[in-house]
Amino acid sequence: MLFLALLVAFVALPILEIYVIIQVGQVIGVLPTVLLLIFESVLGGWLVKSEGKRAWTALEATLRRGQLPGKQLADAALVLIGGTLLLTPGFVTDVFGFFFVLPFTRPLARRAVLAWAARRVVQSAKRGYAAEHGGAYQIYRDGETKRD
Repeated sequence: MLFLALLVAFVALPILEIYVIIQVGQVIGVLPTVLLLIFESVLGGWLVKSEGKRAWTALEATLRRGQLPGKQLADAALVLIGGTLLLTPGFVTDVFGFFFVLPFTRPLARRAVLAWAARRVVQSAKRGYAAEHGGAYQIYRDGETKRD
């Protein structure tokens, strides 16, 4: 699964980005396409800076109140990932980057990421291995553990 994700990230995504850039360039021209890519990067950088400050402030406020910062940590992570995608040249990555960074779409992204993480936790728990032992001990119904 990890190999497939890396293959998509490093091979298929750049090919898709180049294809989309060429298609956009054929429709609106080379110079407008380059200017649009530059504009998206500048806008994305400004947006990441402002939303990153907002996410950091919310995280600090939550920690000062002594609460668990689950939502705030997820928002900060999404802004970081979105910023990376926005600074990567291309239209496809910019769409996902804006989805992760914009304050009105970030809650949707957060829900999707948290649902994915919850599924991963449930799948790991179904295997019966204790995470606190690095998966080295299998937990049996009577509470005993045995070393693998």
